[in-house]
Amino acid sequence: MLPLVYDEYIMAVLTPHQIENLQEQAKQSRGHLSHLIISDLLTTFHCDIETLLKTLLPVAASFSQAPISQFNVGAIAYDEKTGSAYLGANLEFTHQALNQAVHAEQAAINNAWLNGARSVSLIAITDAPCGHCRQFMNEIAGAESLRVLLPTQETDLKALLPSSFGPLDLGNSYRLLDSNTGNATSTSEALSLMLREQLSLAYAPYSKNAAAVEVVTVAHGTFYGRYAENAAYNPSLSPMQSALSQLALAGLTIDDVELESVTLVESKNGFNQKAVAQAVLDSYVADITLRHVLV
Repeated sequence: MLPLVYDEYIMAVLTPHQIENLQEQAKQSRGHLSHLIISDLLTTFHCDIETLLKTLLPVAASFSQAPISQFNVGAIAYDEKTGSAYLGANLEFTHQALNQAVHAEQAAINNAWLNGARSVSLIAITDAPCGHCRQFMNEIAGAESLRVLLPTQETDLKALLPSSFGPLDLGNSYRLLDSNTGNATSTSEALSLMLREQLSLAYAPYSKNAAAVEVVTVAHGTFYGRYAENAAYNPSLSPMQSALSQLALAGLTIDDVELESVTLVESKNGFNQKAVAQAVLDSYVADITLRHVLV
């Protein structure tokens, strides 16, 4: 629940009809608001980008699935280089341990990453980020200058995470959102071109276990996820979490869709994602077999 004063401010700017239209638009694009959409909204509301992102936070939070905490969080990652914005919301699984939950900030950054963003300059959040999320944000390219916009204040990640531990402490010179990491995809298995591409873009500088997943539904399209590793390990985002977050941003849950196939591909030298993916499938879908490919 958003603070009352903030909720009143939002409703004074966006009508229920406008919110509904934006929600539908976001569902169609899986939470990606292009620079054209953002430009039109800036013109419509005659405001700056900071005000607009705060205004759009309820739209992001509307995609939250929080059956355990009942605490809905929305986030929006903004790339000033392209003018695009990427929604994110927290995602919890009633049949899984709480450490499998996807935080809103993770979802927004993951959304930006999957859509090809190379940088995030500003992230707007409905509530102050927890330590888990601050550590996850610390992994991205440009984290040193990342601005954090909250409903009642603006700060930056450096202030929220002093004396931070990050990639350079482990000798990693590149970051999440950097260009293609060049992961090998050699395999004798028949994999879709898109899944191979997702695997090549996975971020696993510490374990070297590049991994990606392809979730094919019967009537709602195909969803992809990549492994996003973290220097502190625990905030790492598994391929299955990544893909199901995209499913949530399409306004769906795994219970809403009929699955045609699920393929997880990862490195045979250090695979560790199969158990996570299988556990989620076992909890929600009884008649689908996880295809697991090692490369």
